[in-house]
Amino acid sequence: MEEPITPEPGCDEALGSGEEGAGEGVLAAVFHEAKRPLEFCLLPQPQLQPRETLVRVVCCTLCGSDLHTIAGRRNEWSPSILGHEILGVVEEVSDEPPLDLHGEPLKPGDRITWSICVSCGRCDRCQGGLPQKCRHLHKYGHGKAEGRFALSGGLAEAILLRPDSTIIKVPNELPDHVACPANCATATVMAAFNAIGSVEGKRVLLLGAGLLGLTAVAVAKCRGAYATTVSDPAPERLSLAQKFGADVCIESSGFDVVMDFSGSVDAIESAIECASIGAKIVLVGSVMKCDDMKLNPEQIIRKCWQIHGIHNYAPADLLDAVQFLREHHQSYPFAELVSAEFSLEQIDHAIRYAEKNRPIRVAVRPGLSHADH
Repeated sequence: MEEPITPEPGCDEALGSGEEGAGEGVLAAVFHEAKRPLEFCLLPQPQLQPRETLVRVVCCTLCGSDLHTIAGRRNEWSPSILGHEILGVVEEVSDEPPLDLHGEPLKPGDRITWSICVSCGRCDRCQGGLPQKCRHLHKYGHGKAEGRFALSGGLAEAILLRPDSTIIKVPNELPDHVACPANCATATVMAAFNAIGSVEGKRVLLLGAGLLGLTAVAVAKCRGAYATTVSDPAPERLSLAQKFGADVCIESSGFDVVMDFSGSVDAIESAIECASIGAKIVLVGSVMKCDDMKLNPEQIIRKCWQIHGIHNYAPADLLDAVQFLREHHQSYPFAELVSAEFSLEQIDHAIRYAEKNRPIRVAVRPGLSHADH
């Protein structure tokens, strides 16, 4: 049996999260720098201010961005509490409770998910239809853990939701492992499809068969795509893609839609050569520094291509994500994409497992005891 976790002395003060009158401590695994084990800290439970919510973390799945940050392949604020694919239960609401996306007040016991992004709703970008690029944007699991909002990520027993958070109640019939990525992979995929409109009767090429790509296959299938082709260097992931509705054959006449979830410049350049006249090209996967891509302007003009870049997503995309999973999760093996589950105290084991085995997802469940694992 593993030794019980002893929080590092003084780490809560280092995060600047102490506040007078705070309640009992909340255990969190804190990221300080790449290639260093996460540090366990006991942070004070904050007293709630108007429209704030304290949420008990039920489950958090590790996204690729979390693993890239820990390995040093991606820069992130520090100290921070990573983890943004979170399913939670409302523990406490303020005297002025926040409202969910349907305008209903939250109450203790509500099972919820929420947008990674918190937007002000007032700046020019928010008013111009890009709340996901708000000038005052906060992102759960990506920001610096400090002050009274130190509990800002899913690798903790609880998280404090800010006012203006986009919150959606999650139906009980949606399994935890399916619901966790709704506010990351699923919502991002819905944003990509919403950007290009209907795919009914169209030939779709998807690059990358991680969680984003697999989800996109299912969405394309459900939205009536004529044929969906997936490109990925891993044979086992291509096999998995077929379970989500991918077609085996490649249409030689070209693709009406090309979506990249891989971030591979070489793959994108090759795929664009297969795009038909009038094709819509959506780039999603290149969220880290990468090489420049060769793209001929004459080709774009003569073939009347539309190119969309997708980063983050709008509240409506999260709503679509939860609705899609609710309606279709039993038709596709979403629940099987989480291959292992760990307690919060086992977070370093979870990270090593994910780096070694490269599963689609692993889950961290703060309430899981060692005996349950």
